[in-house]
Amino acid sequence: MSKTYGKTRWKRFALVMVPSLAATAAVGVGLANSALAASFSISGQQFKVSAKELHGTNFAQFGSIDVEKDKTTHPVAVSAFDTARIKGLCQSLVTDPNVIPLPFKLPKITLRLEAGDSDQQDRQVEAANLLIDLDSLEADAEFGNINIGQDASTLTGTATSGWTSALKSGLPSGKTGFAQAAETADLYGAKQTAWATSAGTFKLRGLKLNLFTDAGHECF
Repeated sequence: MSKTYGKTRWKRFALVMVPSLAATAAVGVGLANSALAASFSISGQQFKVSAKELHGTNFAQFGSIDVEKDKTTHPVAVSAFDTARIKGLCQSLVTDPNVIPLPFKLPKITLRLEAGDSDQQDRQVEAANLLIDLDSLEADAEFGNINIGQDASTLTGTATSGWTSALKSGLPSGKTGFAQAAETADLYGAKQTAWATSAGTFKLRGLKLNLFTDAGHECF
């Protein structure tokens, strides 16, 4: 495919990802039959992640399912990057400590993590083999050399190697599902809600972590 570039609102662009959720059903069957192994059990709590800029290489996106310890499932769109550089990363999670029986009542607690808020690239966040399991995302996005509708089992990035291997071994031929892939992905003003994030390496420069017991401290 010839090298092309486009800039669009992610909300509109993400409409093409709707068919990928059909792959979720196939993945769910694989999980139920132990044909596919979940990488880890998720907590079941969503969190918010924002970034002023994210510049990634070998981007891919596909449908999957995240599984809690009690087998509760959550359909997700997985965004994968072999490498990513992030400016102005923010992650926030609101939790209610009163779900644990206590003799006293506590306020909700917001955990907020920030890193890489610098114009200097060597002071920004760096990640390798980054996977983000999300169910909503807003951003201005620009992709280089993008393929939409690629067979998910043919993704070639290092971040997606475990996924493609599982598809090839655990699901019937021809049932691997919809994916999209691009050589480069540049996101600006990204806001997303996620169930899980994982990476081979995650370098958080200028890390700040704070706990708040009053409202108004989420990333967005």
